[in-house]
Amino acid sequence: MPSQRLIPMQPPQDEAHRAPSAAAEDAQWSSIGGEKVILLSASTWGFITVATPLLAHLGRAHLAFMTVSRILIGLLQGVYFPALTSLLSQRVRESERAFTYSTVGAGSQIGTLVTGGVGSVLLDWCGWQSVFYFSGGLTLLWVFYVYKYLLDEKDLVLALGTLAQGLPVARPSKVRWRQLFRKPSVWAAICAQLSSACSFFILLSWLPTFFRETFPDAKGWVFNVVPWLVAIPASLFSGFLSDHLISQGYRAITVRKFMQVMGLGLSSVFALCLGHTTSFLKAMVFASASIGLQTFNHSGISVNIQDLAPSCAGFLFGVANTAGALAGVVGVCLCGYLIEATGSWTCVFNLVAIISNMGLGTFLMFGQAQRVDLISTREDL
Repeated sequence: MPSQRLIPMQPPQDEAHRAPSAAAEDAQWSSIGGEKVILLSASTWGFITVATPLLAHLGRAHLAFMTVSRILIGLLQGVYFPALTSLLSQRVRESERAFTYSTVGAGSQIGTLVTGGVGSVLLDWCGWQSVFYFSGGLTLLWVFYVYKYLLDEKDLVLALGTLAQGLPVARPSKVRWRQLFRKPSVWAAICAQLSSACSFFILLSWLPTFFRETFPDAKGWVFNVVPWLVAIPASLFSGFLSDHLISQGYRAITVRKFMQVMGLGLSSVFALCLGHTTSFLKAMVFASASIGLQTFNHSGISVNIQDLAPSCAGFLFGVANTAGALAGVVGVCLCGYLIEATGSWTCVFNLVAIISNMGLGTFLMFGQAQRVDLISTREDL
């Protein structure tokens, strides 16, 4: 969940030195604001989650209502990370972005663990409906806290009014967007994000099945909890290390590339090791190391997108994340086909390593940290 640090009372010290074009675009988008987008979307998906058990009992049309509700939740949650990226790029100094983003990433891991652990108990004791009440209720509780203590009520009412009337958007011209996407550094960032997301989705989807089939006597809570528990301190450490290295004088792009070597390169080595072990203990170590090291991507490519285009970081991250999600769907399906065709898990982890290192190689060759959005030509919608 976004922390209080994400909504400072004053802008960073270097705000006055930003390019006029970027400042003008930020002023337009501030009519809504990333924090308000997050709050409004979270309140809506929290309400839908709480109402899900009721939708399941709406007669013959319950399947249609359930399907629509899941699509709406996906759309609403889809704006979270782009809005968060836009918020961080505008409100947090470059030397503090990595730790802030990694802290938010660790919050996602904590939420997964809490919901998974408590949800399992609720499922056994109170039925499946209680899981939706619990997770949706937590979301609405967080929304209430942010609304009550961290966000001005007048700002939220203004944001709702702006949404109702239609948002006036200042958009860069077509020439600017063409020039932006002609930059090798932009495509390097998109490829790296695509690779990291695809590898993550493959491991997220297939690791539980791998452990159940390879080690049938192992306790499910161990391999379902331990790797994600390791990811929490790993994410925090990666952010601290990244910001510390930058404060020591290392170039931003050098630090970003180092983080990607850890997040895509070294993590894929441990993934490869998973396909060549018969020991449950070693498999747990390899899986935990691979998942934990993947959180270094928070301090690498996720922050690099903010380095490249802080004035449109949300949009650029949305493009990269959409590509990663689509690649993840294809990757998960391809892994299922490979398992059926070969009967071996080695090909799955080989695929993870290939995808990860393709993205890493592209980023190491073409990745940069200089801004590419400093063009003044624009047109109004």
